[in-house]
Amino acid sequence: MKKSVKKRIRKFFRTLYGWGVVQWFLAIIYYVLIWFVYFTSKKEMTGLETLYKYGRKPAIFVFWHGRTMMLSPVISLARVRGYIIADKRKDGRAIAKMEKLFGLRTIYGSSASGGVSVLKKGVNVLNKGKFCLALSPDGPNGPSMRFHDGALYFAKMTGAPIIPVCYSCSRPWFQNRWDRYLIAKPFSVIAGEVGKPIFIDKKTKLEDFEKIRKSLEDIMVKQAYNLDKKFTSFKVEQDLIAED
Repeated sequence: MKKSVKKRIRKFFRTLYGWGVVQWFLAIIYYVLIWFVYFTSKKEMTGLETLYKYGRKPAIFVFWHGRTMMLSPVISLARVRGYIIADKRKDGRAIAKMEKLFGLRTIYGSSASGGVSVLKKGVNVLNKGKFCLALSPDGPNGPSMRFHDGALYFAKMTGAPIIPVCYSCSRPWFQNRWDRYLIAKPFSVIAGEVGKPIFIDKKTKLEDFEKIRKSLEDIMVKQAYNLDKKFTSFKVEQDLIAED
């Protein structure tokens, strides 16, 4: 009986979470809380000159699915003009609403759902010359910290650079979910890094993609581990997958 009641309660809240008005309400709460954490914390950022240089022109900023929280206010303060790629499902739509408050627009879809449409829209955005893209190469379902090749196609077709971004903090809470989502607590030291731009030649052959993909994955994994190493011995696992 208890399991049945819990199941009904979970189903009720999942349904409630799908309502647009509830998503907006939660987005506003998260938005305020994130700014509170940001302004009560000490920041140690490197590579910001790259963010300012490419934040309003064709570029592809990539970050692991579990490392988005404290990147949002940094992007907002840098007055980045861009689009995020978000999943069409409830979580993706809720995240899109919050990121809109931080000044980012949304392209809905993923490599697993509407991949061709997302590719066309993303290429069109980059070709306009006024916007960047922001996406998680291991989202929306994993495997965690594995670089899917969607960003490579954007870069090859448009000439826009791929720029890895990450953050860690002194008071971390790694959630028990597939991406080990990192929540920074107030009064932390937040360390962030905007990596160097990586360009992919338009003449690059598809058979060379795996080598480039693995190189980018290694760069991003190293970036995350080096930032975490400053504050914690916890090491985020690769190859975790979201449960249905």
